[in-house]
Amino acid sequence: MGDRQATVCATFVDEWVRGGISHAVVCPGSRSTPLALALSDRADAGDLVLRVVLDERSAAFVALGLGRATGRPAVLLCTSGTAAANFLPAVVESGLSDVPLLVVTADRPPELHDVGAPQTIDQRHLFGRHARWTCDPGSPADLPEGSWRSLAARARLEAASGPVHLNLAFREPLVATAGVLPPGREQGRPWHRQVGDAVALLDPDEVAAVTAGASRPVIVAGEGAGPEGALTAAAALGWPVLCDHPSGWRVPSPVVVSTFDAMLRVPAFAASHRPDLVVHLGRPPASKVLAQWSAATGAHHVVVHRRRILDPDRMADVVVVGAAGHLLPQVEALGDAVPSPDWLASSAARAVIAALPAGAALVVSSSMPVRDLEWYGPPRQGLTVHANRGANGIDGVVSTALGVAAADPTRPTVALVGDLAFLHDAGALAALVSGPPVPLTIVVIDNQGGGIFSFLPQAQALDRARFEALYGTPQPVDLAALVAAHGLPVETPATVAKLSASLTVAIGRGTPGVIVVPTDRGTNVAVHDEIHAAVAAAIS
Repeated sequence: MGDRQATVCATFVDEWVRGGISHAVVCPGSRSTPLALALSDRADAGDLVLRVVLDERSAAFVALGLGRATGRPAVLLCTSGTAAANFLPAVVESGLSDVPLLVVTADRPPELHDVGAPQTIDQRHLFGRHARWTCDPGSPADLPEGSWRSLAARARLEAASGPVHLNLAFREPLVATAGVLPPGREQGRPWHRQVGDAVALLDPDEVAAVTAGASRPVIVAGEGAGPEGALTAAAALGWPVLCDHPSGWRVPSPVVVSTFDAMLRVPAFAASHRPDLVVHLGRPPASKVLAQWSAATGAHHVVVHRRRILDPDRMADVVVVGAAGHLLPQVEALGDAVPSPDWLASSAARAVIAALPAGAALVVSSSMPVRDLEWYGPPRQGLTVHANRGANGIDGVVSTALGVAAADPTRPTVALVGDLAFLHDAGALAALVSGPPVPLTIVVIDNQGGGIFSFLPQAQALDRARFEALYGTPQPVDLAALVAAHGLPVETPATVAKLSASLTVAIGRGTPGVIVVPTDRGTNVAVHDEIHAAVAAAIS
């Protein structure tokens, strides 16, 4: 029994390696031993990178970060029981963000269920509809040999666009030696492959229906907007592009508008710049101001996404299930979607993003960090930005950044997080110091609470004590001491100039480190108001 079980696991891992999987994240546990040993053997052989993370919730976000950075699923493994339940937040984010993730949970065999066996819960369909595909084949040793490679290959293919849950019931003995693997495809090819692009081109009449003769078109682009080639088409069309950094489109271009949030806060500007066509590409940016303006324009709305209908305000007149890389070049080729001459010229760009070296990766937390980046970050080349905007949660951000950094240890990675997001994922610090070193610098904006709530109506409607108790979430934790307790270098610069210098040093070090930036929530709101007033004055 044990040798056959070990052989099945070794076959699974061989098939995953053949399919291009290069990373695995393993949480310590006994019941998962057969697959953990198979992964470890291939890591020792140099075929994949294995990282062991104690905390299952943190481990899941590390695997999510690896999937974000590489575009391929990482294998995420844990033992039976509540360990698997801790994967749920990352599985949810993976599903809503279309990030590759292959979740494997070890389970107790059927004879140990419903009899009070320890570490035994019902793990079948544990992640419900959040998983792209769930497979519960029972004990691997009971599977016919002809199904081993096919099952592993399908799990990898299904996980290419979101979370897959493979629940494997292992029987003792858990430690055994694998035998001869069943032969795979010739030349190391995976058992199943997917080729081609399922996204079909629109016919000319459909393209014409999308543009509808618009003279004041605008593109709203978020994560999943498409390749920069589509931006080239937008530039050729002369259509203004309102985009965030995760879209990958906020680069120097005559059509990219980086300060749309500040400008649309000016009522006169927003009223005089009403488009007649809004093309939504990928996920919506975080700006509530942009969403409200877009919904109020009365424009023709076209929503484009490769896998799902993203229309939270239910404005879409036309839904295009496809890639922006197909749509915009076709619109350009049609040649009849020319905006009025003064439409693009009315836009300007303002604000500065913290300097990062070319080729760096930036992981931005939800809440205020992603909004500050969207509102004030300028166009620039050479920077890849990641943000968990599927569920918009603040959990797992540090772990996600660890995964992004681990995907390419030659590239500097910076995480920009708030203090509450940092504390929520403080367990990731243990994973950061216990595994192979990665070039990750974490910048924590410490305003001792939930800074974003100070921008909401509750801040003015409630008395100070009640607001602080329910929304301000003040936290007295000495973040620098917490970091130091993990043996990580930490700095607390007091000015923007010192922050820039500290960041340069930390990135140059090439090893993990944390920079804690103390700020004040009230002052932060005032500074935002000053910036918006300055933009209004400049537009006037």
